[in-house]
Amino acid sequence: MTTTYDSPGTIGDLLTAELDAAKAAALEAGGILERHYRERGFEVAQKGKDNPVTTADFAADQKLKEMLHGGFPHYGWLSEETADDGARLGLRRVWIVDPLDGTKEFIKGIPEFVVAIALAEGGVPILGVTYNPVRHELFWCARGQGVYLNDERVGVTRRDSLVEATVLASRSETSRGEWKAYEGLLKVDPIGSVAYKLALVAAGRADATFTLTPKSEWDVAAGTALVTEAGGRVTDLSGRELRFNKNSVKLPGFVATNGLIHEAIEMMLPR
Repeated sequence: MTTTYDSPGTIGDLLTAELDAAKAAALEAGGILERHYRERGFEVAQKGKDNPVTTADFAADQKLKEMLHGGFPHYGWLSEETADDGARLGLRRVWIVDPLDGTKEFIKGIPEFVVAIALAEGGVPILGVTYNPVRHELFWCARGQGVYLNDERVGVTRRDSLVEATVLASRSETSRGEWKAYEGLLKVDPIGSVAYKLALVAAGRADATFTLTPKSEWDVAAGTALVTEAGGRVTDLSGRELRFNKNSVKLPGFVATNGLIHEAIEMMLPR
């Protein structure tokens, strides 16, 4: 049975209710993914070139929509696996979710995939939850309340130089040779899932991540909330802060760092 939140009380109470709902939904959807992952009983299809989708994606999406959109029926909804009817564009508060970010890793049996949930208000993510169900890592935050990994408060690193900086790269991009230009300049660590990489930066497990490849809002929204609340910075490739719930959900790449090495990373990128 879905719980609805029609009378939240104060603004603080509302944000708490939203965060609690997002964490619960991430755990439930993550449980679905973990079962599919361990049993290997899912089916795989292709949405486009090099863009797989599984029955686990759709099952997790259904659970998220039931718990979040059902619990907050007046909020907008944007999910990778739900057809977008555009109704969200006229709403101030919008759930932006990816029920399974890192589908390629999920299929290959690599435990680098997550459920990613963000709540955007006026285009700005005010809440982010990212859950790796195999490693049982729940990254979560709400505006002004800090970032947590499970029950431990975390934050970005304080490294202020690219020397020895660890930068998380896309497994797909590194396999295609797209990171060769940075060899000898950065310590590059290939990791699956955009949302997972952002969460790891927010938790101080790495100093930065970036991509020149366009991404969708649901890939980046939860991680943007996490990195920003943790004291870091996320921008597009031109240095502009990201905005969400836009008509086009595509973002032309991004840079996410601890904030201290942001400009140094930007200067390395091709113009």
